[in-house]
Amino acid sequence: MGQARRVWTALGVVYVAWGSTYVGIRIVDRTVPPLIGGAVRFLIAGTLMYGFLALRGRRLPRVSARELASLTLVALLLLTGGNGLVMVAEKRVPAGLAAMIVASMPLWVLLLRTATGDRPRRATLGGLAIGLCGVALLVLRGGHGHGVGAAQLLIVVCAALSWATGSFLSSKLPLPSDVFAGTAIQMLIGGVALAGVGPLVGEPWSAIAERASLDSWLAIAYLVLIGSILAFTAYVWLLQNAPISKISTYAYVNPVIAVALGASILGEAITPLMAVGGAITVVAVAVVIRSENRATALALADSQLLAREHDQ
Repeated sequence: MGQARRVWTALGVVYVAWGSTYVGIRIVDRTVPPLIGGAVRFLIAGTLMYGFLALRGRRLPRVSARELASLTLVALLLLTGGNGLVMVAEKRVPAGLAAMIVASMPLWVLLLRTATGDRPRRATLGGLAIGLCGVALLVLRGGHGHGVGAAQLLIVVCAALSWATGSFLSSKLPLPSDVFAGTAIQMLIGGVALAGVGPLVGEPWSAIAERASLDSWLAIAYLVLIGSILAFTAYVWLLQNAPISKISTYAYVNPVIAVALGASILGEAITPLMAVGGAITVVAVAVVIRSENRATALALADSQLLAREHDQ
């Protein structure tokens, strides 16, 4: 298999796996308390990843106190806050609608960067403004026809903001050089946190044994093996073998996959307002990502030109 085909195969895995996780979460939520379901998912996934590294004979890295503190903060933001809140929201919110709102995550990252002194291009800021309008439309009107109010949709917005904050900080905090081991630790930390928070908000662990259906258990297994382990492995491989401009397309392909699967598997209706708001958000995210990639490419070209002039 050629390199180009391998790249597109890995991208396909990320597209389908991360797009389909919203449907998997919806199925888990049918009979399993959301935070407990998330805890089971990440505890199993983290244990399997760590065990896989050990079985392959890889020396597990030592993690300093600062790195462990960073891993804990990022895990709480990404998994406990980001994924946990999506699990809670999808008790009521359709999978496709949730995916459209979560697709705004790059917009929140851009907003955080701007607030901390970054100066994006005008085209990037224009995409941000348009995208936030799309999110507002989804929150205020997207739930009509699904019996979902703005309060439930704001939970998804908080999830996207939590995930964006974790992503933003992960590039600034000291983290282990071994990405796979670091991710396994994050999953274990996130799973433990969800396992502790669940009972505090009235989710008993006994509900898994008493009420969990076979479909929910199969969905958890899918989220562990495909959504967490396989997709993450493909994503890390892509980071090492493909341009970021191509990798970042997952941000606006995933919601399309989620909407299609939600409609075909769960029978979720796609209302006109939902379609319009989602289209505005996804297009804006595409504009922002393309503008950012172009800015990065221009900066790289300028630095290479300066280096050549210096050499001459």
